Amino acid sequence: MKNRYFLAFVSLIVLTTLWQCSPKQQTEHKKTSKNLIQKPQLKLNSDIMSPEVLWSLGRMSGIQLSPDGKTLLFGITYFSKKQNKGNRELYTMNIDGSHFKQLTHTYGNEYNAIWRPDGKKIGFLSTQNGSMQIWEMNPDGSNPEQISNFKGGITGFKYSPDMKKILFTSEVRVNKTTQQLYPDLPKTTGRIIHDLMYRHWDVWVDTYSHIFIADYKKNGISHTVDIMKNEPYSSPLKPFGGMDQINWTPDSKNIAYTCKKLKGLDYTLSTNSDIYFYNISKKTTKNMTKGMMGYDIGPVFSSNGKYMAWSSMLHNGYESDKNRLFVMNLKTGKKVNYSKGFDQNANSLAWGKNNNFIYFISDWHASDDIYKLNLQTSKITKITNGIHDYTSVIPDGENLYTTKMSMSHPIDIYKVNVKTGKSKQLSYINKDILEQLKMGKVEKRWIKTTDNKKMLTWVIYPPHFNPNKKYPALLYCQGGPQSTVSQFWSYRWNFQMMAANGYIVVAPNRRGLPGFGTKWNEEISGDYGGQNMKDYISAIDAVKKEPYVDENRLGAVGASYGGFSIYWLAGHNLNHRFKAFIAHDGMFNLEAMYLETDEMWFVNWDLGGPYWDKKNKIAQRSYANSPHKFIQNWNTPILVIHGQKDYRIPATQGMQAFDGAILRKVPAEFLYFPDENHWVLKPQNGILWQRTFSSWLDKWLK
Repeated sequence: MKNRYFLAFVSLIVLTTLWQCSPKQQTEHKKTSKNLIQKPQLKLNSDIMSPEVLWSLGRMSGIQLSPDGKTLLFGITYFSKKQNKGNRELYTMNIDGSHFKQLTHTYGNEYNAIWRPDGKKIGFLSTQNGSMQIWEMNPDGSNPEQISNFKGGITGFKYSPDMKKILFTSEVRVNKTTQQLYPDLPKTTGRIIHDLMYRHWDVWVDTYSHIFIADYKKNGISHTVDIMKNEPYSSPLKPFGGMDQINWTPDSKNIAYTCKKLKGLDYTLSTNSDIYFYNISKKTTKNMTKGMMGYDIGPVFSSNGKYMAWSSMLHNGYESDKNRLFVMNLKTGKKVNYSKGFDQNANSLAWGKNNNFIYFISDWHASDDIYKLNLQTSKITKITNGIHDYTSVIPDGENLYTTKMSMSHPIDIYKVNVKTGKSKQLSYINKDILEQLKMGKVEKRWIKTTDNKKMLTWVIYPPHFNPNKKYPALLYCQGGPQSTVSQFWSYRWNFQMMAANGYIVVAPNRRGLPGFGTKWNEEISGDYGGQNMKDYISAIDAVKKEPYVDENRLGAVGASYGGFSIYWLAGHNLNHRFKAFIAHDGMFNLEAMYLETDEMWFVNWDLGGPYWDKKNKIAQRSYANSPHKFIQNWNTPILVIHGQKDYRIPATQGMQAFDGAILRKVPAEFLYFPDENHWVLKPQNGILWQRTFSSWLDKWLK
């Protein structure tokens, strides 16, 4: 349920937009074909954002610094409304922002682009010859060559530091298919299922992601070996794990990888992943974090090979636990928790060049900033400060190369001075479009809650805001449920897009969100329908007192847990405070949800356990607050949105809510996507989502 990090969304965008064509087609149409999706050249007729403009923005990801520290490599995806897909190309620029250059001009997406350790080649994945394979090209984009031809395709790869080997990941089938069990039934579509988890996120679990190693020589790989042969486990972890969960040790002798070596019911009940070392010469595997019971992910190594740092959670079954920064002495095996006394998460760990510092990103008070751990003093220092979200960090001496976004600006590349924390923008991916748009003011407020706490709430104003006018207002309900309302730029829940439609947006960091201490974060689990709902009301009631807010035109919107919040508020809409609701992929019937969702650890932790455990007071309180038990109180127009491929919160939850509203004769509409998951990833579906979203609100609030 929780979006474990923004880059997970980016990787799904990339994997969803893959397209295939032959090298001959690539050459013939390289620069002349109108069908090649490229950066759009737009002259806007209005400075107000529209769905079409939002989807025209380039989406940057995968920043890499060259081994000589002089060049940045990255990818940008542009989308075509007409073709209903995207295309990702590779780019480079100097570290001062000069010599911005597009390296690829193809119909197939290029991703997982990395520098070869000697800096003489760029490796990347491409579908140019049909299946996803490893390619290499010169740093200037010339002479692209395919170096792998692995049956089944490749999903990620990394060079060994000594460049003698390559590790890569690929989906493999471990268990026999029904057709293999019964060869005389080659056309049967039946599945024989013996255990959980048989489907996950948006796919049926037919394959597992395995790690392979191969000898690497110029222009090819050979002697491929599956280091997880016959194991019914995946690395990286599904559904969001990337190649950051797999790394070579600096001496090229071991592969460190993240894996949860459990299956069936045990897998769906647990978050106990570990970091394993596979020794290349001995062909042996060792669990390096045995006995640590929560998520252990993302091993990164000091350049001298003496230490491994990683992110670790304490509790088994709690996916939103505090992410602690651990370091292991690889010679002695001693583990040190450097997050003691640091009541924040530590994400995206990166070693400094001298091995004395570890840089990471952490959220505090709804902004993601860069921090530094001094290994010698154990002191953690905040480097940057501001209203923004940093999303990645690459240390290089006195400077950090980073990506940053805000509610008013999509991701770009910045250089940050380690000593001063000052940043300098290096890339301007969407400058030509952004300069034509007027963004609404983003205001940071602290609002008092019903239990006398202070809650950070963002208020986003419409462009060309006039304080003498009356505006309708929207309460934004965050999902997760433990995901901060930080300075993220979204291509669906975009606050500037909502404000551009003439609404004041109220986005509170209610109880249950990280960035405000562990206690605040934990106050959502087992308390659905409790204090966090009161926090929502505190936020909207405080803002509606402003003279420019029309308290008779208030709406509430949200997805995932935010969708649950909408359904719950619809059953508790006292004095008809809200005049319109929108719920996307929300939980409506918690009893049904318990037996329909894919990951059982989530409902066990956050709801407290199964609904049939009558002696469990926490669980019984959760189910007593299920929105479906208050549908008799519904009296407010509601738009329900759901995707069929959402196995985290199945589409039947949205169908129940919509059907119930119609049976109650409450004005309702159902936007159903048969081909989308918990998100909306296709351009035309995304634009339809925005149009339906705004038209529904306009109908009832304007």
